[in-house]
Amino acid sequence: MAKQDRAIRTRRTILEAAAVVFDERGYDAATINEILARAEVTKGALYFHFASKEELAHAVVQSQVSTTPLCAELPRSSKMQELVDIGLIFTHRLLTDPVLRGSVRLSIEHSAAAPHRAGQFSDWTALHTRTLMEGKERGEVLPHVMPSEVAELIVAAYGGINALSQTVSGRRDLERRAICLYEHLMPGVAVPAVLARLDIAPGRGARALAELERQRAAAPAGVT
Repeated sequence: MAKQDRAIRTRRTILEAAAVVFDERGYDAATINEILARAEVTKGALYFHFASKEELAHAVVQSQVSTTPLCAELPRSSKMQELVDIGLIFTHRLLTDPVLRGSVRLSIEHSAAAPHRAGQFSDWTALHTRTLMEGKERGEVLPHVMPSEVAELIVAAYGGINALSQTVSGRRDLERRAICLYEHLMPGVAVPAVLARLDIAPGRGARALAELERQRAAAPAGVT
């Protein structure tokens, strides 16, 4: 068991080091030697877990799925609050999780050699579409709104503000930009009664994530 735990920790260390290098350098410029130096592991240890740089990058990209919050677990006043929380929790995690940052860099950069990443955009669009459709069924969404179109708009806009924030401030202003996005978008999506109750205040992502983690910790064993 101790040997297995050590292997899991080593794999995580390599994954985190690779994510930082990919985030800083991009896929093409990143090298195995840089990843080894940051992870402080041997080449043999790295290749035991990952056969190539491409496989390592693929694992970093796939981590984005595991860090997607199951926002439906939290009790909320509306599905539109859930929609906002998806983005604000992701924003908070992007600022605190180096693996997620590396995953996002790999997902959005234009490199013919980078691993296939279109599925990440499809997954996020499907999640937003589903949430908007459920909100519309509950009467929370304005009649003219097309869930799939708004979902694509949110995902595309978020990708844009993330790239802009990374360029101009190293993501220090990312939360402010995400809040601005929802402040301008949601009046055209949610009915007034729902809009008035939305919490889009600074720190909402951290608060919602903390509540989600408290709820999971309090859940009976085997329940997620």
